[in-house]
Amino acid sequence: MIKIILNGCNGRMGKAISELAKGYSNLQITAGIDKFAVGESNAFPVYTEISDFTGDCDVVLDFSSPKSLPSLSKYCVEKKLPLVLCTTGYNEEELKSIEKLSNEIPVFRSGNMSLGINILSNILKKISPVLFKDYDIEIIEKHHNQKVDSPSGTALLLADSIKTSLNDKVDYIYGREGLKKRDKKEIGIHAVRGGSIVGEHEIIFAGKGETIELKHTALSRDVFASGALRACEYMAGK
Repeated sequence: MIKIILNGCNGRMGKAISELAKGYSNLQITAGIDKFAVGESNAFPVYTEISDFTGDCDVVLDFSSPKSLPSLSKYCVEKKLPLVLCTTGYNEEELKSIEKLSNEIPVFRSGNMSLGINILSNILKKISPVLFKDYDIEIIEKHHNQKVDSPSGTALLLADSIKTSLNDKVDYIYGREGLKKRDKKEIGIHAVRGGSIVGEHEIIFAGKGETIELKHTALSRDVFASGALRACEYMAGK
């Protein structure tokens, strides 16, 4: 049995993961960490700080906010535990900290845990070098009105997939305003927030006389929860 500490257990994704994990015979949420530890009904003990948990664990899964990184890093290094990071919105300093952390413990980080997005990422790596010369590239992402980071980690993941496949240097342009023509060597990234949209990402290759559009729509948070649990299975024992 793989025992998981779930950080952010009472958030939207935390609840989805907790529910989905019940269907796995080899996985168990052994403890939850959340700043809102009171007033929720959980099938496992919940703590406000990960350091308060003294039981056994095989892997730590984080679906919360970048603010949790220092305490999670400290705990996992002390306990020699692998860390699965599904949180988005890290700044450059935090990303460097994660890279340094990976030299001490096994770390799995992804801006999106769905299989479809990762397939889309691989497709973009293959077609972008072919299309870049004659097509302008724009990314539009849509999420619910409670999402705090923009652009989304997934939009940046997809943009990075395009950028790293190109020989040319390109810049990210976040939204557009003012009076200025589009520069060829840029990728536009636009964020929409509203309602209860789980997640939608559209990549547009706009050329002369034709447009190619690739789109991924998440209909349920279960696609992210499933990917996160698969990552835990993979990382346990590393």
